[in-house]
Amino acid sequence: MSATVATVGTFDGIHRGHQAVLDDVVRRARARGLVSLLVTFDPHPLEVVNPSAAPRLLTLSDEKRLLAAALGVERVEVVLFTPELARLGPEEFVRDVLRARFGMQELVLGYDHGFGRGRAGDVEMVRRLAREDGFAMEVVAAVKDDGQPISSSLIRTAVAHGDLASAERGLGRPYSVRAVVERGAGRGRTIGVPTINLTSPDARKLLPPDGVYAVRVEVGKRDTRSGKRYGGMMNQGSRPTFGVHARGLEIHLFDFSGDLYGQAVTVEWVRRLRDTQTFPSRQALVAQIERDAVAARAILKG
Repeated sequence: MSATVATVGTFDGIHRGHQAVLDDVVRRARARGLVSLLVTFDPHPLEVVNPSAAPRLLTLSDEKRLLAAALGVERVEVVLFTPELARLGPEEFVRDVLRARFGMQELVLGYDHGFGRGRAGDVEMVRRLAREDGFAMEVVAAVKDDGQPISSSLIRTAVAHGDLASAERGLGRPYSVRAVVERGAGRGRTIGVPTINLTSPDARKLLPPDGVYAVRVEVGKRDTRSGKRYGGMMNQGSRPTFGVHARGLEIHLFDFSGDLYGQAVTVEWVRRLRDTQTFPSRQALVAQIERDAVAARAILKG
């Protein structure tokens, strides 16, 4: 078992505060010749201990893995969060999970961290455990935006209200979703606007309000920075002109030709263009799409 410098938590969003913690984990691990490790959970702990309070998620587990890897974290362990795990006290969690299972030699935590039964494992308790058990510990200060500590809950509120600019400031990147391209009905080609259709995201994933958006789409492996990026516009929601009332994610990529069926892509919301709406004819829809494309290109260029 490799010895590790670890951090632990839900890390939903991998926002700028989380990034400061993970940067410190990576730096300390490299300095000591140890493995950098993020221990996180699925499902979100609140889904187990208080389901009615469980939030929609900024990042699903696969998205979290990719984002952590892009920051240099060598190992991401997604632990199944169960009622049994929820009952562990902080001492047991440190001893049985972090130390015995994951070889933790040094622990890095955010300033407001809490884990174990009832979140009793706060920073001061963990400092005592570190002294008693002989592992090193470091606490990372809050990262603030406009004087307020960045938090997953604030970013969720911004996304839910369509405030993409605030969400991007907190995340340090545009809000995004990773999904697989699937075959659609081919309606876009019939009106001269070919599109890619994405599989529906996990129901736990938080989406901004439905509408038409300027987007950027990355094709390829995000964690190796080898993906290609394309601008585009996305219809998120129903397609009432075609009588389709189920929510979908349908994207017209600019300056792209090719087949992406079965490939995973990352879609970044850039700016909302308008509501979804019903058009009296296909010609009216095409005319609006052409106006949307001009607007989206201008936004993406700017």
